[in-house]
Amino acid sequence: MTTPLVLVINCGSSSIKFALVDEDSSVFPLEGQAERLNSPEAVLRWQQDGEQQEQPLADADHRQALEALLPRVQAYAGNRLAAIGHRVVHGGEQFTAAGLLDDAALAAIRAASPLAPLHNPANLLGIDAARTLFADLPQVAVFDTAFHQSLPEHAYRYALPIELYQQQRIRRYGFHGTSHCYVTRRAASLTGLPVDTSGWLSAHLGNGCSSCAVQDGHSRDTSMGFTPLEGLVMGTRSGDVDPSLHAFLERELGWSAQHTDQVLSRESGLLGLSGLSNDMRTLEQASNDGHEGATLAIEVFCYRLAKSLAGQACALTRLDGLIFTGGIGENSALVRAKTVSHLRLMGLAINDDANRRCVGGASGEIQADNSPRILVIPTNEERQIALETLAAIGADKDEES
Repeated sequence: MTTPLVLVINCGSSSIKFALVDEDSSVFPLEGQAERLNSPEAVLRWQQDGEQQEQPLADADHRQALEALLPRVQAYAGNRLAAIGHRVVHGGEQFTAAGLLDDAALAAIRAASPLAPLHNPANLLGIDAARTLFADLPQVAVFDTAFHQSLPEHAYRYALPIELYQQQRIRRYGFHGTSHCYVTRRAASLTGLPVDTSGWLSAHLGNGCSSCAVQDGHSRDTSMGFTPLEGLVMGTRSGDVDPSLHAFLERELGWSAQHTDQVLSRESGLLGLSGLSNDMRTLEQASNDGHEGATLAIEVFCYRLAKSLAGQACALTRLDGLIFTGGIGENSALVRAKTVSHLRLMGLAINDDANRRCVGGASGEIQADNSPRILVIPTNEERQIALETLAAIGADKDEES
């Protein structure tokens, strides 16, 4: 019996990333992205069975890009295409798991748009186009925030007047949920531990970064909060700062709240600390060449990450391992080593040789003897979205993929 295929769609304001996912295959038979939509330079690029191809789509919008993609998906998948899974950034408090997209779900996603004004409207563009073009296929929304809806109230509530929570739903939501869910389940599978009786600390490190404590398959704490700006130092995001900073900058420099948000979101983090770049590869090379700002940026990044992981250990009843994932987590042996060096009180230590080997997509355990497990696991959000999509339509397998 052939396995069903899922088309995973991730829409941004001017782009669409897509992948055709076969549950039984470790590679995607078809994947790519449409870029620079609504401009003369719009283009569709894809890889099919290892072959790179592209098609100009001058001035195409999301629907026209999906129309160009549709024949290729149908030609490859035939009658095996079971559903479409859409990444949606924010589900608010309403969505605790992936769900079928109907009119009520769409209304709820639109209602959550003020919580993610740059993301949810773009996600909805892709959903609306796909529902029109694939009217006969079930469509499922998979939310970045849903995995964290298992946080206990003492972890998600801010110490603010209760009316701000009751009326404006101001609370910690968390993000990167599909990644944290995937790598912790993968870690349990690789180590032979049951998902529902294991405890993990997960560090998703890319241009956006977050940490998460996962106990018995459920998120119990995470570093991102009401927005993806809270928490760790990131590529261009500051992470945690004193809440009075906005008032100080308004008073002393005349900055508006909007301008301060722009600086904290786009001009801070690794870029702001180093004065050079938001790319960890560039910073590591510059640090080796003696650039003091790059060195400082790396040190602050690793210390703040370690501090977050140590704090989130409070949410666990046992620690079966620390996981590094994401572009930086999977490829920077330096970041992993520096971060773990701050976690000596937790008994964590790195094996330098194993750490150096785990780059470029290689996974494995990198802990020293007598240390709790430390794993490098490449994330696969598209596969997790596909698995949750199949579960939502009742077509998932019992075994772990």
